[in-house]
Amino acid sequence: MDDLKVLKNELQTIIKGESIPGESNLIQSAKAYLKNYTGANSESQSSKLNRSEEERALKEFVKNNSLFLKRGQLGKYVTEGAEKKIYYAENDRELSKVSDAIFYQTWTDYLNNLLLHNYFFPDTVYKLCGFIEEDETFFAFVKQLFVFNTESIKLEQVKSYLLQNGFIHKKNNDYYHPYLGIILEDLYDENVLTNNGVLFFVDTGFI
Repeated sequence: MDDLKVLKNELQTIIKGESIPGESNLIQSAKAYLKNYTGANSESQSSKLNRSEEERALKEFVKNNSLFLKRGQLGKYVTEGAEKKIYYAENDRELSKVSDAIFYQTWTDYLNNLLLHNYFFPDTVYKLCGFIEEDETFFAFVKQLFVFNTESIKLEQVKSYLLQNGFIHKKNNDYYHPYLGIILEDLYDENVLTNNGVLFFVDTGFI
């Protein structure tokens, strides 16, 4: 139980922005800007911004820090899902992923997901590199280690690994950590890869 308390305290520290773990520093900076944002056009009566206000704040943060990128900087288009598009630059060991965070209620939730992923799965950390705006849609641009899949994943392997780390299987490919209060979703075979018997979690959804 002491180990779980330490884990919970570490996660709370990261989410609160009191710790900047490695590649997550820009993620933390963006979160801090959202937390301290008091725009003149703020619609919220509370201290918590709604999604449109967060997007306005992030655009200001991006402009102030020269973080707007062009899609041409991403490399060759590979594939896409409902939330993100994936690109790969030749001679690069990383994939570029562009997401509009559509499955998250707020941009803060999306950034927290990146932080939680980086904590639990440091072998495949997300590096926030900037943002893109096209056709009035705002996207986050992250990079992640390219993992070569050497064999087919068995979902029982994923279940066993997560059970050993305190996550309980809920339904389908979703898991829950009862002590931490964290839900981990959509861990199907395209989101977890296997390289020489080692599991790599490459696309996770923490809520």
